[in-house]
Amino acid sequence: MEKTEELYKVLLSRGYPKEFCAEIAYKHMNTDYTATRMLGYLYRVSNPRIEDLVDEMLAILSDREAIIKKKELEYAQAVINDMYERGL
Repeated sequence: MEKTEELYKVLLSRGYPKEFCAEIAYKHMNTDYTATRMLGYLYRVSNPRIEDLVDEMLAILSDREAIIKKKELEYAQAVINDMYERGL
């Protein structure tokens, strides 16, 4: 089962509104990385408030964005280093 689908089903089983579950799972936590992180949170914390779920979602998305930026900077630095070593 795809992680986003699993997340959707877990959220529904916890009694959250269907529209909210779809928004979280399919719009915001729609990668394996983000869905897995949110599932981990849901398995650790029993019955979080909607506000806490949204807060966790924002933290996960922020972490993901930081990782993407870091990878982009590492790649750019590698290109610059290659230019210094080999020249243009």
